[in-house]
Amino acid sequence: MGRVMKDSLVTVFGGGGFLGRHVAQALMARGARVRVAQRDLATALRVKPLGALGQTQFVAADIRKPESVARAVAGSDIVINLVGVLSSDFQGSHHDGAANVAKAAAEAGVGALVHISAIGADAQSPSAYGRSKAAGEEAVKAAFPSATIIRPSIVFGPEDQFLNRFAEIIRFTPVVPVIGANTRFQPVYVADVAQAIANAAENPGLHGGKTYELGGPQTYSMLELNAWIAKAIGRERSLCPVPASIASLIALLPGGPITRDQLAMLGRDNVAAPGAKGLADLGVAPTPMPAVAEKWLVRYRRHGRFAGRVQA
Repeated sequence: MGRVMKDSLVTVFGGGGFLGRHVAQALMARGARVRVAQRDLATALRVKPLGALGQTQFVAADIRKPESVARAVAGSDIVINLVGVLSSDFQGSHHDGAANVAKAAAEAGVGALVHISAIGADAQSPSAYGRSKAAGEEAVKAAFPSATIIRPSIVFGPEDQFLNRFAEIIRFTPVVPVIGANTRFQPVYVADVAQAIANAAENPGLHGGKTYELGGPQTYSMLELNAWIAKAIGRERSLCPVPASIASLIALLPGGPITRDQLAMLGRDNVAAPGAKGLADLGVAPTPMPAVAEKWLVRYRRHGRFAGRVQA
C-alpha cells in the first residue's frame, strides 16, 4: 500500500455534502481523522455520527477566501476538494477556490491533494460550468503538480438530486417532458466514487499527478434514463422529448427547470473518454445502477415499500 491513512488528518472541503458524507465515511473507516471544511456547518454536523469519538473536526471555510482556506488546511496530511456548484459563481468556486485550496496545500506541505472536477471539464466547452472546471484543473496542476484529479459523471445515490429529482417529476406528471433526450450519461454510484477518492488519497505515489474519469458500467440516454426510472417506480408514463427550440425558450424562464448554461451542458455527452483511466485503475469495481437504486426509489411507488419488487 501507499500512504498510511490511519491517524492521518484529512481536510475535506465540502465534506458535509452529498458526496462529502460518503467520502468522510470511507476515510474514517480507514482510521483517518476528518476535518470537514465548508461555509455552512449546520449540514456538516451529519458527518459526526459516522465516525468514532474524536475522529471528526469542523471548520468554517469559504474556498473563495484564501485566509479561511489556509486555516482549514493547517496541520493536514491530506486535502480533498469536493466543492462544486451547478449555477451562479463558477469562477469563484471552480477556478479561484480550486487555486486557493491547491496553493494552501502546497504551502502547508500536505502529502496528497485530491481535486474533484467533472467529466465535461474542457476549456472549449459550450458551458461556463465546463470551462470553469477546466480552468480549475489547470490552476490545481500549476500549484500542486502531484495532485490527483478525478472527473465523475453524474453521481447517484440515496440523497442525490438526479435520480430522485426525475422520480419525483415522473411520480406526479402523466406526460413527462424530457430535455436533452439523446444526451448520454454514465451514472456512477456515490459509494464507488467515495472509495475511489479515498484510494487516491491513500496512495499518492501511485495516483498522484494523474486524471481519472469515473463512470458506471452502463450508459443511458436521458430518455432511456427516464424510462428506466418510470419502470423502477412502477409508473407508466408518456415520455415526450422536448425540441431544442422549445428547450431554449424554457431555459430563458426565470426560476425555470433548467438554466441556459445547463442546457449548453446537455449539448455534449457526459461519459468517460475512450481509454481514460477510471474506477478500475483506482481499485474499485463499478456498481450497476439497477443493483442499488431500487432501495431508495421505492418511496416513489404508489404503495411505497409495500408495492413489491419491480422487474427491471
